[in-house]
Amino acid sequence: MSNKELQALKERYVAAGAASPNEQFADHATNAELWDADGKRMIDFAGGIGVLNIGHRHPKVVEAVKAQLDKLMHTCQTVMPYEGYVKLAEKLSGVVPVRGHAKVMLANSGAEALENAMKIARAATGKTNVICFDGGYHGRTFYTMAMNGKAAPYQTDFGPMPGTVYRAPYPVPYHGVSEDEALRGLKMAMKADSPAHNTAAIVIEPVLGEGGFYAAPTSFLKEIRKICDENDILMIADEVQSGFGRTGKMFAIEHSGVEPDLMTMAKSMADGMPISAIVGTDKYMDASGPNSLGGTYTGSPTACAAALAVFDVFKEEDILGKSQALGEKLKQRFSQWQEQFAHVDNVRNLGPMAAFELVESKESRAPKPELAAAVTKKAKEKGLILLSCGMYGNTLRFLMPVTIEDEVLEEGLAIVEESLKEVGA
Repeated sequence: MSNKELQALKERYVAAGAASPNEQFADHATNAELWDADGKRMIDFAGGIGVLNIGHRHPKVVEAVKAQLDKLMHTCQTVMPYEGYVKLAEKLSGVVPVRGHAKVMLANSGAEALENAMKIARAATGKTNVICFDGGYHGRTFYTMAMNGKAAPYQTDFGPMPGTVYRAPYPVPYHGVSEDEALRGLKMAMKADSPAHNTAAIVIEPVLGEGGFYAAPTSFLKEIRKICDENDILMIADEVQSGFGRTGKMFAIEHSGVEPDLMTMAKSMADGMPISAIVGTDKYMDASGPNSLGGTYTGSPTACAAALAVFDVFKEEDILGKSQALGEKLKQRFSQWQEQFAHVDNVRNLGPMAAFELVESKESRAPKPELAAAVTKKAKEKGLILLSCGMYGNTLRFLMPVTIEDEVLEEGLAIVEESLKEVGA
């Protein structure tokens, strides 16, 4: 079917709240390229929002999933467990930098991982509250919507959010929130809203994802670790978007040396197959009672097979090395654009988790979201999938596969540069 025919079906049968505004429909893809239903080629700088760090349809992952389909598709691991689940748990336990011996629960999505992380934190501490941060994004279930540090479009129209969720500032000096101010805000939240004896966890993205690709300073993460230690609070690192090589290390928290109590992950964990995980110190992971954690499809055999193949690819193809090299290329190019374009400012990256802002002027730093929207629209016309994000909608974020070929990368970056010129950046 053509894009036009599929669009007509979408408008008739897909709920408006779930429908993509994109009128192109993906047909097939490989690594950093995909083709729509009309045969138009697109370069992918979005990766399905950070899911494809090793590219569309990596051959080793495809092979692993096909082999698993010939053996077992589903039993529900709480009814009849299987090898993939426990082998993946073993693999994750060995690489995730939480304190002590790590145990694992597998789930289906990032939001489900965050929901279960909070269940575990409550069971482990006997406390109820959570403190999150401005700009944070944790999911679209009711509790994770409440945890998000940005209301629209996630909470819009859905009525009151669950209680016991409190917020503190995230340090973004460019927008006037210093690290000292963020710490003061966190401590004030614990004084005014969620005292330590009621706070089960502090949840933080080491690099804000939807919130704008701002990295938390090491000193800030260390201070959160100290506050948690002093007050019997669990530190939870949300690595759903920043994990699995997006920042040049397997997990972004590794840049700081801080060891959280729990970590959540998903997205590029299985190169497109739906799976997530909560990994944490054993005494916390074991705190809740029998059959208290689970779900019908959690850690499905096919998704586990894909995730195990991803680990093999990381080792065999030096994905972390490629990630670091890509980060340097983006850093260099973005720095050139900041000098070249009057409205490009605050270029930043942690590995290839890279972004820059479009502003009224470098002096005012006033966000210019309409320019970001114009750039993404122009890029799409030229055959590039590019995303904006951030509290003000003026950040362009880059989530191309770290396996992207040099010539495809250059072609995509050239489109960004042409688009910036044509919209008057």
